[in-house]
Amino acid sequence: MVKPSFLDRATGAIMGAFIGDALGLGPHWYYDLDELRHAHGDWISGYTEPEPGRYHAGMKAGQLSQAGILLQLTLESLVERGDYDQADFCRRLDEDFFPLLDGSPMSGPGGYTSQSIREAWRCRVQQHKPWGEAGGHADTTEAIERTLAIAVRYAQQPDRLADGIARNTALTQVDEAVVAMTVAYGAVLGLLVQGEPLDAAISGKLMAQVKAGVLPFHTVTSGKLQAPLPGEPERPSAGRFASPDALLTPAYMAAAAADPGIRIEPAWKVSLVYGMPCAVYHQLPAAYYLAARFSDDFESAVLHAINGGGQNQARAMLTGALVGAQVGLSGIPQRFIDGLEHGTALCSLARRLAAQAG
Repeated sequence: MVKPSFLDRATGAIMGAFIGDALGLGPHWYYDLDELRHAHGDWISGYTEPEPGRYHAGMKAGQLSQAGILLQLTLESLVERGDYDQADFCRRLDEDFFPLLDGSPMSGPGGYTSQSIREAWRCRVQQHKPWGEAGGHADTTEAIERTLAIAVRYAQQPDRLADGIARNTALTQVDEAVVAMTVAYGAVLGLLVQGEPLDAAISGKLMAQVKAGVLPFHTVTSGKLQAPLPGEPERPSAGRFASPDALLTPAYMAAAAADPGIRIEPAWKVSLVYGMPCAVYHQLPAAYYLAARFSDDFESAVLHAINGGGQNQARAMLTGALVGAQVGLSGIPQRFIDGLEHGTALCSLARRLAAQAG
């Protein structure tokens, strides 16, 4: 099989995220799997409409949730400015997005507004706080869902990738562990866009960037997490984040996916193994596992992410980006593009970002 080009992989990462988001619109947040199957059948295989009274009710199959809308906003800022311009990003939130919210969960573009965005809206609109004081303590993947565009834009510049993602995340989420895991996901995605495989060696490549002072994680170990030499000084710049553990997670998930003695069958049950809730520490292991197990099969990856229930929308969005970066846009079945509202326009926007990244 011919390896996808850089532009194909970068475009595939963005479109994979949009597709994963839209796939989750109908069956979002069913924590009772029997209820999920009753409403949407034994196997969800495409875009669906939400049931009346559920999350995103009234929206149509193939539309984006608010996570996808915010990803699009981030993309448009990156493409139009040619770079990550935080002032421009904040202006777009203030002028174009926040006026559409009322501070309640079951409202706003996409039919639902997440915790971190509600908190930022209250700080900015009701309390008139400056950006820099609007971040809250949500432990979710909301920042990952939009900053994956920054990861693609700076896939070949990991220092700028880490800086841009960390600054953007802190606008709405200030917990350092959440920021670290968000940057780590972006660093993984950046390597995949460059053409590296999602396998047991990926964390070693990330740790090499830490040792080179490119990724801002603290570490004192040497080699393969071996003890430091006696008297060996720490790096002059020890790193913003307390440990590199967020960078080690994907290699363990990839090793588990490749180990014949470890089988999660069917693969959608990854949601039961790592947890169905929204928190980043439930979502990332599942996304890494599915993206490693189905590294060349976009459809299987995102559909197993969706059919696991719970916060399946985020799981599919993050998995879709990781697998899209491995198979490229050319490896994504056309039916997912055709069924996505404004799919052609979103592809065009993703291609423009990919061209800038390349």
